[in-house]
Amino acid sequence: MHIISRRPGVCVLLAALALPASAGLSAQQQDRSEAGITVNGMLPEAPAMTAGPEIKGVISARNGDKMKVTTADGASTIIAINDATRIKAAAGLFGSSRSKLAADSLLNGMPVTVKTLQPVDGSSGGELVASQINFRSKDLKTAAMIRNATAQRFEEQAAATEALRGRVGDIDKYNVKSTVNVHFDTGKAELSAEDKANLCQTATTAEGTENALMLVVGYTDSTGSEEVNQQLSEKRASRVINYLQQACGWKPYRMLTPTGMATADPLASNDTPEGKAQNRRVAVNILVSKSVDNL
Repeated sequence: MHIISRRPGVCVLLAALALPASAGLSAQQQDRSEAGITVNGMLPEAPAMTAGPEIKGVISARNGDKMKVTTADGASTIIAINDATRIKAAAGLFGSSRSKLAADSLLNGMPVTVKTLQPVDGSSGGELVASQINFRSKDLKTAAMIRNATAQRFEEQAAATEALRGRVGDIDKYNVKSTVNVHFDTGKAELSAEDKANLCQTATTAEGTENALMLVVGYTDSTGSEEVNQQLSEKRASRVINYLQQACGWKPYRMLTPTGMATADPLASNDTPEGKAQNRRVAVNILVSKSVDNL
């Protein structure tokens, strides 16, 4: 007796189980019974791939064989990782590089540059697949330090651990050393060249303040609905944070949990265009924990 198993794209014919010669099978019958499995048909072909866009940003989420990369403008892209993906860490300008790293070295918060592939015919929803992922060894070390909560007890690391647990409601635990406001056009979240320069100057100044952390809070004017303003304030805060970390080199573990406050806490009246312009802002607060502040 033969059993036929059918699967999509494959037809498998199973030969009858071989029986001992004493059970009445001839040698010729045994030869046929031991023939094994015959496979007919063709396996589905993998979709043809072509070069996709190069994505530069920070890994903001990982889930199985996929990762989310968020760019400096706040846009997020889902990218698949497979066995053919080349993962490479560069040691620096004069350092060596390692190009056979495992996917588990891709940690949240790491800046990466991803070369991608995409299906030629738009199949699989046009999902991007990483062909090569590059990052700096020092960024991997920083991300691993945050994830593993290392036992180092340097003052900056102690402040970093506190920062990861920070919430806006804990603002009374910190001394505000300075505040810089970044302003936006109505309904927009784009940073001007002047704003970008000011943000990096703020980061440089904060580096000179011992144990300094940042708290970034986004706001809007009264234009638009409550829901729209909440989303816009959060988008503005995220845009500022991404630029501070990616372009200005501010470490993620020195950032308190950001938030969007929509129309709350206006700096000026929303009854005039000038007042609204002041309220469309992101406040970058430089803080120091009261427990370590010498003042």
